[in-house]
Amino acid sequence: MMDQTDQRLLAELENGLPLVSHPYTEIGNRLGISEDEVIQRITILKENQIIRRLRVRINQRSVGIIANALVAWNISEKEADAAGSLLSEFPEVTHCYQRSQVPGRWEYSIYTVHHGWSHDQVLREISMIAEKTGYAEYVVLFSTDEYKRTPHTRVYDLGPES
Repeated sequence: MMDQTDQRLLAELENGLPLVSHPYTEIGNRLGISEDEVIQRITILKENQIIRRLRVRINQRSVGIIANALVAWNISEKEADAAGSLLSEFPEVTHCYQRSQVPGRWEYSIYTVHHGWSHDQVLREISMIAEKTGYAEYVVLFSTDEYKRTPHTRVYDLGPES
């Protein structure tokens, strides 16, 4: 479905849009295609759900979002799909995923991530979610220091040039 130009385009987009008046023209110049073709390819990649969205990444701490919490929910494996779907619906949840339990050592299977202006705000949101869902067993782990925060980028095997 994707050709080498699409793969190179994705790599360019993952590096971020150039801060110029016509970023798609700039990307097109790098790829040897027109601005119109860049936009057309992005549209097709979005329609095919290869690209979910284009967005801005901010440095959360620099704008005051200092309370970052990972919440581990103690939910049985058989309830995990339903719980994951339900927890994902809350706008306060930025990430929601399942991991395997370690019986007898770690019974938590669903994880949510929350960001806020204060620990109290985030704890109130988590408490509200617990009350609304009935999931009462959870552990909140706040970040204390940030050592690395970069978006994950993929390495594309572009193969030989055609």
